[in-house]
Amino acid sequence: MLEGSILQKLYTRHQDTDRPLNFGVYYKNTLVALCHALEDFILNTKSSPLVIAAFQQGKWYLQEADRYGDLADKARKIAIMAAPNTGFAEHPTSQRDNVRLVDLDPTTDPVAQEWHLIICSPSYTAMVLCQELSEEDYGKTGVPEHDLERKFYGFWTFEPELVKEAADLAIAHIGNYDATLQAELEKHAATVGEQLGTVEKEDTGVVVSQVVDYLQNSQAELINEQQAVADSQQSYLPQSQELDDNLLSNEMQAFLRMAQLIDQADLQNPMAAAEVTALAEAMGEVLDIPGWQQKRLRLASLLHRLVPSLGATPTSEDDPEKAPSCDLIPSVEALRAMPQMSAIARIITHQTENWDGSGKPGQLAYDNIPLESRILALASYFQNRVNELRMNQETDSREATLDQAYSECQEQANIRFDPKLVEALSLLVAGMQQGMSLETSQPKIAAGIWLLDTEPEKNMTSN
Repeated sequence: MLEGSILQKLYTRHQDTDRPLNFGVYYKNTLVALCHALEDFILNTKSSPLVIAAFQQGKWYLQEADRYGDLADKARKIAIMAAPNTGFAEHPTSQRDNVRLVDLDPTTDPVAQEWHLIICSPSYTAMVLCQELSEEDYGKTGVPEHDLERKFYGFWTFEPELVKEAADLAIAHIGNYDATLQAELEKHAATVGEQLGTVEKEDTGVVVSQVVDYLQNSQAELINEQQAVADSQQSYLPQSQELDDNLLSNEMQAFLRMAQLIDQADLQNPMAAAEVTALAEAMGEVLDIPGWQQKRLRLASLLHRLVPSLGATPTSEDDPEKAPSCDLIPSVEALRAMPQMSAIARIITHQTENWDGSGKPGQLAYDNIPLESRILALASYFQNRVNELRMNQETDSREATLDQAYSECQEQANIRFDPKLVEALSLLVAGMQQGMSLETSQPKIAAGIWLLDTEPEKNMTSN
């Protein structure tokens, strides 16, 4: 990591905190698709964002200059950092009143080796923060000949606090070249901060759906390009599987990051995903389910809040139009569109079914409900009730809290919950009352592809 770069400064800030940054490796084709998705969503946002970008070289900016002209129609201000090249400043977009270029010194400035996109508005925040691998980093394989195989390390996120931190660092760096622009950007950033809470937040599910769509289109374009190259017999892409895996990894990251945002937004239950995951995995161990199913259960647990209203008990009087169906949830629809994630989509879709068949959305009953969905239904309900009892101080001890939450689960055995799973939960509750703790941890999102399973859909109802 280059000393003095924006990525390095942000990493150092978080190194010894409870929120250390986890970096992944990204191919250029992945970053192009990801940035296009995050940029294009600006055109549909409810507010005007501040946008700060770093393009390494002016020639890369020129490839995107027309797109940035469209973004300038919506953005309050766009600042672009890059080493100057012929035509960099002459493009019409660069002449816009709300677009400013910052010429980086490619020989001394580490930011000239970085690829950044920072979007700050009261309704939408997103960021890509990456640095290109050095020649030494590539090792024996050397710098790739094909442009799409260039590699970068870093991360991307929707988290408002991280985006704001990176924006502050980027604005301060711009001040090394243009103090007037720095002051102007600081005012815009302050205005964005003042408007927080006054503008309705964007639906992150729509953003995630767009990210996945762009990544999948990028993969299709890559396949077409590979075929064209093969037909011409001029060259080929030797790491095509790695490129495909990198795109898939980012599709997964999009869903995990959305789930992370849902937890962060819930001030009453911010650890729901991690705690439900720990509880569900423990139940899976008690039931001795196979490893591939345990892996599937873990990923579904991390994503279970993509389907809302888990804490409420469904009744026959519920309005069908308000039932917990996934038909209108963009992020779950995007999950369904991914072959590798279709099983996960089915699990989280059917976690709101009832054991007796009275639930939604499919009115499945008994063993027709996927086992992972049944585990998730019980684990999420139990975790939610324990958290509510603790927050409301309705019981006077940890043991009493666990007893009360478990008793409520028992009352719904054979109705809402699988009675065999309620029995398995009793073993865990007894252990927790005697001091056993379930390890909870946030996933390393940048390395999440290992969570994918390769088992066929036919195993969905095994138990």
